[in-house]
Amino acid sequence: MKQSSLTLEGRTLPVFEIQTIIVGSGAAGLNAAVSLYKNGQKDIAVLTEGKRMGTSLNTGSDKQTYYKLTTAGPEADSVRKMAQVLFSGQSMDGDLALCEAAYSPRAFFHLVDIGVPFPCNGFGEYVGYKTDHDPNQRGTSAGPLTSKFMTEALWKEAERYHIPVFDGYQVIEILTEEIRQPSEKRVRGVVALNTREMDPEKQFTVFSADNVIYAVGGEAGMYETSVYPVSQTGGLGTAFRAGARGKNLTESQYGIASVKFRWNLSGTYQQVLPRYYSTAQDLTDEREFLEDSFETPEQLLQAIFLKGYQWPFDPRKTLAYGSSLIDILVYQETVLRGRRVFLDYRRNPGSAGPEGSFDKKRLSEEARQYLESSDGLYDTPIERLAHMNPAAIELYRSHGIDLYKESLEIAVCAQHNNGGLAGNCWWESNLKHLFPVGEDNGTHGVYRPGGSALNSGQVGGLRAAEFIARRYTGKALPAERLAECCGAQLLEAVRLGLDALSPERSAMDYKKEKQELGRRMSGFGANIRSEEGTEKALKENRAQQERLRELGAGHWNDLKHYYRLRDLLVSQEVYLSAILDYIRKGGPSRGSYLIFRAAGDKPLEKLPEIFRFSLADNGFGERIQRPIPPEDSWFEKVWRDYREGRYWEVQ
Repeated sequence: MKQSSLTLEGRTLPVFEIQTIIVGSGAAGLNAAVSLYKNGQKDIAVLTEGKRMGTSLNTGSDKQTYYKLTTAGPEADSVRKMAQVLFSGQSMDGDLALCEAAYSPRAFFHLVDIGVPFPCNGFGEYVGYKTDHDPNQRGTSAGPLTSKFMTEALWKEAERYHIPVFDGYQVIEILTEEIRQPSEKRVRGVVALNTREMDPEKQFTVFSADNVIYAVGGEAGMYETSVYPVSQTGGLGTAFRAGARGKNLTESQYGIASVKFRWNLSGTYQQVLPRYYSTAQDLTDEREFLEDSFETPEQLLQAIFLKGYQWPFDPRKTLAYGSSLIDILVYQETVLRGRRVFLDYRRNPGSAGPEGSFDKKRLSEEARQYLESSDGLYDTPIERLAHMNPAAIELYRSHGIDLYKESLEIAVCAQHNNGGLAGNCWWESNLKHLFPVGEDNGTHGVYRPGGSALNSGQVGGLRAAEFIARRYTGKALPAERLAECCGAQLLEAVRLGLDALSPERSAMDYKKEKQELGRRMSGFGANIRSEEGTEKALKENRAQQERLRELGAGHWNDLKHYYRLRDLLVSQEVYLSAILDYIRKGGPSRGSYLIFRAAGDKPLEKLPEIFRFSLADNGFGERIQRPIPPEDSWFEKVWRDYREGRYWEVQ
C-alpha cells in the first residue's frame, strides 16, 4: 500500500494505491480478503462503513442454515447432484451451480478450521438435515447466529494476517477506464467518504486499485418493511451507475418478521402455534383475522405450523389454504387496511381449542408428532417455545423484548436479494476487474435451497481470490496516472457533494425521503406486484430523483445520506424497470412474489382482485441460464490443464 495525493482544480485529495480492495466486511468480503492473502496477494485492504454493521454479523433465524455437500450418513451425494439441485431452482447458471457445489466442502471446512462451531458426531461426521428446496440432507447450522459466528471467525483471520481495514468509509463512486471501443470498461478504483472526518473538504478519499472485490450485500435500504438490520443499506446503485450489469433483479425473498427488532419468524417461532391478531393503529379493535379465511380450525393450525418450514412467501403455497395464505392475509391487514399485526406467544389461537385451550386433536399428524418428539406438547405457545427452543426467547429478551409480557409486531418483510450483479464463473462482472461476491452477486436463482446463500458467499470470495491471485497481478495506478484516466469522474463525484452543501439549497429531509422510497418499494416492488402499480412506482421514483437534484444535504454529516439516497433511487429505478419488463413480457408469479393477472385465479374468492395471479411459466424458468458444463474428469487431462494454468483463463 502506498499513500500519496492528487490535486484537481486546486483541490487536493488523499490517495491510497492498493493492488486489491475489498468493499464490505461481511462474511463474503472477509473470506475474499483472507483467501487473497493465503493465495499470495498481500497488497490488499478492506473498506467498510462499519466493522460491526451489515447483514452477516447482525442477522440469523430460528436455526440459520449453511448449505453444503453431504458429509455424513449413508445417503449418496455428489458434486453434480448438488449442482443440479441449485440449477433446477431456475435462473441459476449451471457453471456457477457447479462451482458452488464443488467448492462447498472447501469453504465449509475452512470455516470449521477457523472455529465456527458446526456440530459433528463422535466419529467426525458433520451431520445435516433437509432444508427447503433440497432433496438431500445438506443443511447444517451453528445455531441462530451462524453467519455471525462466520463473520467473527473471519475477522480473527483477517486480524491474524494484519490485513489493513479502512473503517468508516462509504464508497460513493466506482472509477472506470474504457479499455476497448466502444464500451468495454475496467475498474480503476473507488472514491469514498470518510464518514468520521468532520471537515467536508477532507471527507473525500481516493483508492486506486487494480481490482475491486465488491461485497456490499443486498439492496436493503430500498424497503420500508425489511428484516435486514438497520445498518445494512446496500451499494448496487453505485455499481449500476458505473456500468455493471444486473441479473435476476426481479427475484428477491420476502417473509414474516418482527419489525421492532428485525428477525425472521421461521422455524419454532411458528411451529409452537402462536396467536395472530391485528389492531387499529391506536391498538384498539383487536381481532384474530386469520380465522375468517380458513374453513376449519385444523386448516389454520396446519398453515401456521407449516410456516415454520415454509417461511418465505411463495405464491404456489397460497392455494388450497397453504402456509403462504398467511402472508397474503398479513399484507391485506397491514398494507391494504392500514392495521397493525402481532404474534402473541402468551395465548393460543382461537382455533386451537375452546376458551383458549390447546386441543391436540385439532393438530395434523405431522404437527402432533413434531411437537411430541420435540417435547413441545404444552398448554401455551410460550411454554412450547421454552421447552423446544429457549434461545429463541432469550434472543428477543437480549433486545429488550420479553415474549412472556408482550406481543411481537410483524409484517411481510424483504429478507434476501436473490438477484444482483451479473458475473462469470470467476465472479467477475462485465466491468473487468470488478468482482461482486455475496448477496450482491445475482447467483441465487428463484428457488434457492435454504442456506445456499451462505455457501455462495464463501465460494464466490474464494473463486474471485484465486482468479485475481493468478491472473490480475498488476499494480494500482499511481495518483498522477489515475488523475489522467479518471479525473473527470473524480471531480464529478466530489462536486456533487460539495454542491449539495451549498447554503442556497434547501436541505432534504432524509428521513422523510427515505420513508417515501421505502414505502414505494414495499408497496409495489415486493411480494405483491402489478403492471399498474410498478408504472406508478417508477413515475414516483423519477420524480423523487429530480427533486433530489434540487435539494441539498444541509450539513456535512448528511453527505453520506445524500449519496446513499441518490444511489438507492438509482437501484430502485433499475429494479422496478426489470420488474415492469418482466410483467409486460408475461412473466409468471414465482419465487417469492405474486403478480396480478386479470385472467388468473385468487387463493380465496373473497380476497381483493390484486391477489389474482397465474403460475403459468411460459418458458421463463429456462431463460438466461448457462447450462451445467459437461463432465471434465479424466485425471491425466485435468492434471495437465491444471499444471498449465488453463483453468484460470477468463471464461
